[in-house]
Amino acid sequence: QVQLVDSGGGLVQPGGSLKLSCAASGSLFSSYDVGWYRQAPGKQRELVAIITRYGGTKYADSVKGRFTVSRDNAEKSVYLQMNSLKPEDTANYYCTARGTKTYWGQGTQVSVSS
Repeated sequence: QVQLVDSGGGLVQPGGSLKLSCAASGSLFSSYDVGWYRQAPGKQRELVAIITRYGGTKYADSVKGRFTVSRDNAEKSVYLQMNSLKPEDTANYYCTARGTKTYWGQGTQVSVSS
């Protein structure tokens, strides 16, 4: 069983930066693929970035070059550094951990607006 707590969202102007954090409880965090999805109003939840248990990464095309996902297994945490934010990045961002089961955080709202 894994519990995830997302944090770090907020309101930022276009071109700004935010760093999301996700703290996990439970064991075997290092054995999970972890990362972030987002869901904007009226849209389906979509992949933002994943970092595997081996350290490989995958990004949505829309965030490549702007977002960086990282993990700290000792701290049982996963992060999302978001730079050059755009209004279309506005969404609720959810941390996820995937193993034999998939776990979700409660979400943290990111709003990009001038």
